Amino acid sequence: MTHGLLWGLLIGEEDIYKDDNQVVFEFDIRTWIVNALALSFVCLFSVGHAQELSGNARVSALFAFGDSMLDTGNNNNLRTLTKCNFSPYGRDFAGGKATGRFGNGRVFSDLIAEGLSLRTLLPAYRDPNLSNNDLPTGVCFASGGSGLDERTASSQGVIWVTDQVKDFKEYVTKLNGVVGEQTNALISNAVYLISAGNNDLAITFATGRAQSTISDYTDLMVTWTDNLLKSLYDTGARKFAVLGTLPLGCLPGARDAAGNFLKVCAYPANQWADTFNKKLAAKLNNLGTTLPGAKFVYVDMYNSLLDLINNPQASGFIDAADGCYMPTISPVPCPDASRYVFWDIGHPSEKSYQTISPKIIEELKEKLA
Repeated sequence: MTHGLLWGLLIGEEDIYKDDNQVVFEFDIRTWIVNALALSFVCLFSVGHAQELSGNARVSALFAFGDSMLDTGNNNNLRTLTKCNFSPYGRDFAGGKATGRFGNGRVFSDLIAEGLSLRTLLPAYRDPNLSNNDLPTGVCFASGGSGLDERTASSQGVIWVTDQVKDFKEYVTKLNGVVGEQTNALISNAVYLISAGNNDLAITFATGRAQSTISDYTDLMVTWTDNLLKSLYDTGARKFAVLGTLPLGCLPGARDAAGNFLKVCAYPANQWADTFNKKLAAKLNNLGTTLPGAKFVYVDMYNSLLDLINNPQASGFIDAADGCYMPTISPVPCPDASRYVFWDIGHPSEKSYQTISPKIIEELKEKLA
């Protein structure tokens, strides 16, 4: 997507490639990229400070890594088009501020931080206004547009997950200057929330840059995830919540693709996501038995969001196919984003996050606290 998931799934020229015993379509992305990049403007930086809640004795902090599902403003000062610190983004945020979050209000990492009784907003580590007082309850290192594959991040000029870990190590040094001997306990009792893989499939694989079958590429993605988790483990992390990818073919950017007049979900993209998610879940189950003291939770974002998409009325939504803000169609967003499953071409609305997060938060409390 742009703004985190620069959509590479535009149905156009029917370039066909083989995936093991299957034949699937490779989507022409040129028109979509032109439209998507048109959304990316540079506007004035504005971010709200986090309001802290009472601490959770068993979860010391929250640290977020990965992509735009979690990014709270780390791209604002990067030389990249993958940013959204401009109106109408943040329209429903406190004060109507465009903070660099990829949505109309708070994003998933904010809601998880609140659900774990840490704070209502998770600050971005690269926010120049970040203070020492923000450090002890956690920060966000995620970068919209990023992924597990270095090519995914470098093609947009955003922060690759490996470099996010470098930021985390720098953070630990700063934290030590604030809390001293409590640092190790804080790091080991924190929850590490990770969302990576969406952009690898939607950008690098969909555009053909991966030069691989979906089977081989998802194997690589799992290996990269393994490396990421072990690098955090070696730094003291012990509690991991790892998000699976979204149902990529059902995002508005895929439904609105050229030639898809019925706006049906793009089946191949959903298949890619499902393939990765199954392998990721299996890997996390295995890691739980091989890394002493570590706990892992697979967060099923695919089916959580798909449930809203398939039955939007049950949760008070009126539209699951379009985003509230679809600038390639209209520069004016819808009047009420809470009635839409998606805010824009590739990001859930705050209401969607609010709808799916309670069950996830309870699982994290049960398995990680």
